[in-house]
Amino acid sequence: MKISETKAEGLLREYSILITAAEIDEQVSAKLTELAATVNMPGFRPGKVPMSVVKSRFGPQVQGEALKNALDEGARQAIEDNELRLASQPSVDIKAYDEGKDLEAALSCEIMPEISMPDLAALKIEKPMLEAGKAEVDEALNNIADANRPTIEVTSKRAAKDGDVVVIDFVGRIDGEAFEGGAAEGHSLELGSASFIPGFEEGLVGAKSGETRDVTVNFPEDYQATHLAGKPAVFEVTVKELREKGEVAIDDELAARLGFDDLGALRDAVAGQINGQHATALRQALKKNVLDALADGEAFDIPPSLYASEYENVARAMNPNAPEPHNHDHDHDHDHDHDHDHDHDHDEDHVHPAADDGMDDDAKSEAKAVAERRVRLGLLLTEVGRVNNVEVTEDDTRQAVFEEARRYPGQEQQVLEYFQTNKEAMQQLAGPIFEDKTVDFILEMATVTEVQTDVETLYAAPEEAAAPAKKKAAKKSAAKKAAKTADKADKATAKTAAPKKAAAKKTAAKKTAAKKAAKK
Repeated sequence: MKISETKAEGLLREYSILITAAEIDEQVSAKLTELAATVNMPGFRPGKVPMSVVKSRFGPQVQGEALKNALDEGARQAIEDNELRLASQPSVDIKAYDEGKDLEAALSCEIMPEISMPDLAALKIEKPMLEAGKAEVDEALNNIADANRPTIEVTSKRAAKDGDVVVIDFVGRIDGEAFEGGAAEGHSLELGSASFIPGFEEGLVGAKSGETRDVTVNFPEDYQATHLAGKPAVFEVTVKELREKGEVAIDDELAARLGFDDLGALRDAVAGQINGQHATALRQALKKNVLDALADGEAFDIPPSLYASEYENVARAMNPNAPEPHNHDHDHDHDHDHDHDHDHDHDEDHVHPAADDGMDDDAKSEAKAVAERRVRLGLLLTEVGRVNNVEVTEDDTRQAVFEEARRYPGQEQQVLEYFQTNKEAMQQLAGPIFEDKTVDFILEMATVTEVQTDVETLYAAPEEAAAPAKKKAAKKSAAKKAAKTADKADKATAKTAAPKKAAAKKTAAKKTAAKKAAKK
């Protein structure tokens, strides 16, 4: 086997791989001999099958496997001999091969740039702090009280209005025929809640208790029941009772109804839920401050394929008119695993979908800046972790699996089994863990100053220049989420879209190359 470097431009490296016919024949012969000694074929005793028969039966398959193994070994040798640290999945393309002739192939890859380590001790990082205040807790309690307001029967003959609850019997028909699931008795419906088919609740505004009326609606085109989607329907509705919301006091009685000892315990639980919501946002803000501090360091080249792929992701997220992406098995958000191999699996001649079609020049420039920042900081964070021996342990991934399982109540066992049998999924969990542990390491080394923040600032700060700011409404969101989870259930979730770990040294030859070889 002969390996020669043919290109070294920036971060791009290319190597020619020459595997002689003799080397290939040696592998093929060895495998065929092994098969001849063990294969069972009708009409022959075990181990007595003539080589000509074995070759006729298994020759093409063995030939393909030999070529793939040779290509994998050539790529591995090229990577190890040249001490390459890969930034993305390499590709191997067969340039020339005929049976009985030498195999010529080309290895293309992008390497990691040289990255100067920042002085972590010199970094100054602000750590935002925020605890639930009285106003937030009061807002959440008001939301809880509103959700638990009793309804009182309306004894007057007034017409129903938005906010009222009507108790109804109804039968739905399409083309005069009743359909399955289109009828109910004694159904309580809050008008204006948008919980029924569009137009249904509006059709009952103005109805009185005891009244029967027809309500005409159109099922949405994307309705979950496909046999009803897009079809017009007429519902015969009888209002059996009209009820309006009463008042509810925020007191010990309300707390007891919700399963708490008293109002104080309820307030503590609500505050805890809000603080849990804040904790996630605070961690993201702190992480952003870490990345901002790192961003001021020395610049370095970034692998073009990583940048191109990340630009596509950013542009697609920014562009509401972006075409649907083609599946090229990229599966990345540009997180990095702790071994620094990246399964981006790019073809050099791959043409990305025009994710930025329709974007103006300013928007494209913004997307480019964000993509470059993400790739650069991702690589830098990876390098900091590598140099400082940050590791993801089995206990780390095991805990992450358990946390993931908790997100699916009633399906925990299936989730656990999925991760136990799916190595790739386990590797995906390792990426964000490694990143978080690296951030924590940086925080241990840096000078960290705690600073108080407020809800508006915390939730309005964009992650990056291109990220839409979460406006003041985020405050209500946190309070409402806390109100809805007064049972103390943990609703926080973490992003786990880590990349697949590229086994560069083991599977350096691309699948396309292996297929080509197998067909020979």
